[in-house]
Amino acid sequence: MPKQGLFRAADGKNMLATFVLVTLLFLLWGFCNGLIDVLNKHFQTTLHISRAQSGLVQTANYIAYFLMAIPAGLLARRFGYKGGIIIGLVLIAAGAFWFVPAIEIGAYWAFLLGLFVLAAGLTCLETIANPYTTVLGPAETGAIRINIAQTFNGIGWILGPLVGGYFIFGQEGQNSNAGLFVPYIGVGIVVVLLIAVFVFAYVPDISAEEEAAQASGAGKPLWKRSHFLFGVVAQFLYVAAQSGIFGFFINYVLENKPGITSQEAANWLGMFGFGLFLVGRIFGSVAISLSKPHRVLAIYAVINVVACLAAMLGGMPGLIGLFASFFFMSIMFPTIFALGIHGLGEHTKLGSSLIVMAIVGGAIAPPFMGHIADVYSMRLGFALPALCFGLIAAYGVFWPRLSKAAV
Repeated sequence: MPKQGLFRAADGKNMLATFVLVTLLFLLWGFCNGLIDVLNKHFQTTLHISRAQSGLVQTANYIAYFLMAIPAGLLARRFGYKGGIIIGLVLIAAGAFWFVPAIEIGAYWAFLLGLFVLAAGLTCLETIANPYTTVLGPAETGAIRINIAQTFNGIGWILGPLVGGYFIFGQEGQNSNAGLFVPYIGVGIVVVLLIAVFVFAYVPDISAEEEAAQASGAGKPLWKRSHFLFGVVAQFLYVAAQSGIFGFFINYVLENKPGITSQEAANWLGMFGFGLFLVGRIFGSVAISLSKPHRVLAIYAVINVVACLAAMLGGMPGLIGLFASFFFMSIMFPTIFALGIHGLGEHTKLGSSLIVMAIVGGAIAPPFMGHIADVYSMRLGFALPALCFGLIAAYGVFWPRLSKAAV
């Protein structure tokens, strides 16, 4: 598909340059989320907490999405896409710089507070940037654009664990929280630079009228749109599964691959786990352009059920299943997002906020998986994401009927 067609807005303007700038935000929040996933094992060691307690890292992160999603949508309505993005970046910088006093305090709550504030900023970015990519061109190619942007998000997921593993599990950071200083201060500095860029950048707001022009039945209320309502549920289930798998990857590898260190496991997470996640995004974007997004979602979800069942076996089959899950879950967030807001028109910003609220699912799964791991074993915890992926597959299968769209 030619670039001019893919990034041509309803008013005829070419939005490629704006799209490229917005993809930097996807890279940023991918890095921040990837960095979070090495903290579980780190805090288990430095603060002497259980795996269930370490799941509060994801809880603090994802509960912010639930609490900030609606305010983020209101900010986008009040200040436009650009203003909402800048506010989100300010919150991220504040959360990142808070790690300086948090390291001095040395208490678990202080780190959780920093993660919460940072995640509140990420919520603004996700609430605004995800739907923004879908309207930077024709409505029918929205799923392709959001998957392309999410590919850069995948690069961030790779870099996060690699940087975090190097500093946090390095010799100086292995048994102390001092290793958190460099990565989080680095995030704060980069975000300050991004704020300066966005203040002067051309980021046009897409009006409700332009969004409505891309929609059918724009006046229909959200609660009567079945594809949207079940999209919220599907996103809740997906993020629950994703956060559980990502958050306990290191624990799983240490349990099933004797002799490996925490830093090596973090490198596996970044290079192999999120490497496959990135490759899956690329292949998934191609698959979606050749087929229907809902079909690709259903197929990938079914394969992920099998992958999680393999992970429950442990050993080499379990490791293969674990890594396969990264590849096949890669397209789920952006695809569910695009399917959920399809045709919402003037309700796009509010609908996006509600779908982002569903990210609170990530606050639910890790403590449950951690409890199962503490009582039984880490591999048995994968029954929870297997169930989630099964229900997501059903959403993909029934989406045409729910949306009244052509198959």
